[in-house]
Amino acid sequence: MDKIAVLIPCYNESKTIKKVVEDFKRELPEAAIYVYDNNSTDGTDKIAMDAGAIVRYERRQGKGNVIRSMFRDIDAECYIMTDGDDTYPAEEAKKLCEAVLERNADMVIGDRLSATYFTENKRPFHNFGNVLVRKLINMIYKSEIRDVMTGYRAFSYQFVKTFPVLSKGFEIETEMTIHTLDKNMRVENIPIEYRDRPQGSESKLSTYSDGFKVLKTIVSLYKNYRPFSFFCQVALILAIIGILFLTPVLIDYVKTGLVPKMPSFVACVFFFMCAVQSFFGGMILQTIVKKNRQDFEIKLNEYADKYKYLNNK
Repeated sequence: MDKIAVLIPCYNESKTIKKVVEDFKRELPEAAIYVYDNNSTDGTDKIAMDAGAIVRYERRQGKGNVIRSMFRDIDAECYIMTDGDDTYPAEEAKKLCEAVLERNADMVIGDRLSATYFTENKRPFHNFGNVLVRKLINMIYKSEIRDVMTGYRAFSYQFVKTFPVLSKGFEIETEMTIHTLDKNMRVENIPIEYRDRPQGSESKLSTYSDGFKVLKTIVSLYKNYRPFSFFCQVALILAIIGILFLTPVLIDYVKTGLVPKMPSFVACVFFFMCAVQSFFGGMILQTIVKKNRQDFEIKLNEYADKYKYLNNK
């Protein structure tokens, strides 16, 4: 088991990967540096290998797929996840490691938004999207996460081995954050300096398509992790629609004693039935989620015992 493992997912980062590997080797000489090449065509893997990194490959395209392989393959007391584009300074890595190794944090967030992100990042829609996603998640989960989509994080062994990676692409950071909040794991926010990509290095993140995927992931995970709250809101919307259909029917009935607008009456009954089904469906699913959380706590204890065993070998 490694003391510290630095995980660097890469796709065509030949211009920056050498500096990233060398910086982390200098700041964390005791760490193992893993570069997972994701079908690069510019020789990223060879440059990383020459710089002293352990290079492995993930053929399924997408950052989520790479993270899934990293988490399955590597055992370490502390994991540092960073990008290969030289936007996250290696000088901050020790702070993140200390939170995991000394303060027992499960996930440490390298918080760009409280530091230099808005001055360094030249893409205004990215800035807006980061703020929107942060506010949305903090509102839903009543949390104080300062940077949801940062790619600079540290993890404990227990987090890595119990995190179910479902996302395939850049929405993986959002999935990590929501999973941590839902499972009541220990989170720390540590402000870090952020710098924009150097000239000649191109972002793989699409503002609109990947932004839509992130928002879709938030809604999907909210439904999966908080089904009662989600389906109660659906039930409320359906009930309001039912009331809108019922109102003219009631007005006519009060005036004439008749129900001339039978289609409206049928529609309101349909929406009220759907609202009731949504409410009770949410209750049932919430019971299942609660049972899953209990099973997850048992699983955490099992991995804690495995972690102690590996450390004592």
